[in-house]
Amino acid sequence: MCQKPRIEQELEKLQIELVKLQRDAQLNGRRIAIIYEGRDAAGKGGTIRRFIEHLNPRSARVVALPKPSELQKGQWYFQRYAEQLPNPGEIVFFDRSWYNRAVVEPVMNFCTKKQYKVFLQQVPEFEHMLYEDNMELVKFWFSISKEVQYERFESRRTDPLKQWKISPVDDKAQEHWDIYTRYKEAMFSRTHTTYSPWIIVKANDKKKARLESMRYVLSQFDFEGKDEPGTHLSPDPDVVIRYHRSHQSID
Repeated sequence: MCQKPRIEQELEKLQIELVKLQRDAQLNGRRIAIIYEGRDAAGKGGTIRRFIEHLNPRSARVVALPKPSELQKGQWYFQRYAEQLPNPGEIVFFDRSWYNRAVVEPVMNFCTKKQYKVFLQQVPEFEHMLYEDNMELVKFWFSISKEVQYERFESRRTDPLKQWKISPVDDKAQEHWDIYTRYKEAMFSRTHTTYSPWIIVKANDKKKARLESMRYVLSQFDFEGKDEPGTHLSPDPDVVIRYHRSHQSID
């Protein structure tokens, strides 16, 4: 039997630690939410699939909400996301989140200027309430360069197994690159807090991004068996960085 590539071996070791974390969350009624944000084709979905691959589906789920219904459009913006927050013993992975209103919606004119302004005012308060209620929250931004995004879009267009990933919003991503950047920076500035910081993952290399984002999550949480890991749990500082206002990102 041929040996697995080193990166696959490392992935498996980290997934074992994630199983330990999930077991601890189940036994202690912890509520863990992990948000994956970033530009289109940044690798969010593929990373989530590696995170959940060996977790118990009864207490781990992925939330990827479609566009809101007419009824939901009339509700408090956070309402449909609050309904998806983890119950005791659960880990929830948000493939995009309430932060749609911070970048995608204003860029694509899916919200009004007033709705955008109210969102930026409310989101730190919303997340502070989660923090005070002992919700454990991680916010990832997967960062890629314009060139890498273009290459991944082209790959999607030519691969029949990936064509379902292309959307009208994707077609505007390159055209609106600089506008996305402006809104992204405003989001970081207004919503990065001590109790709910933004964690930037350099994702031009998908495999490294997956491994190091796992290490970051595992490094942040205490859980039974963490003192005997099968691998090191410290993320590479060249791949995973806590947002800082002077930081220069690749996107």
